Amino acid sequence: MSTSATLLPAVVRPAANDHHWLSSDHCAGPVLDLLGAFGWAIVDTPEANVHAASPDGRVYVGWLPEDPAAWKRDIVWHVRVQPADGDLWVQEVGLHTPSEAVAGFLAALVAHSSR
Repeated sequence: MSTSATLLPAVVRPAANDHHWLSSDHCAGPVLDLLGAFGWAIVDTPEANVHAASPDGRVYVGWLPEDPAAWKRDIVWHVRVQPADGDLWVQEVGLHTPSEAVAGFLAALVAHSSR
């Protein structure tokens, strides 16, 4: 198969000094905004932890900045997935991982689940 170069998108490579790498700001906003937009049930606790569940109940996401058990494991995000046709799996993410990266992971998870 041959394709004309004029039909292909241009590759854009930013200059080395144009990179701005994500850094954790220790907030849950990007993740909670994403899950809210997907219609997930979101509940916050008086301790400032937040729990979210997918509409089908198969995925749980916890933002656990005030959970002593999470501190012991050095995590702040807990994701638990129960596939309809597979074993339960868990992903835990530490405090210094940017919430935008966690949101990207969850967006990919949600996009894949609709297939």
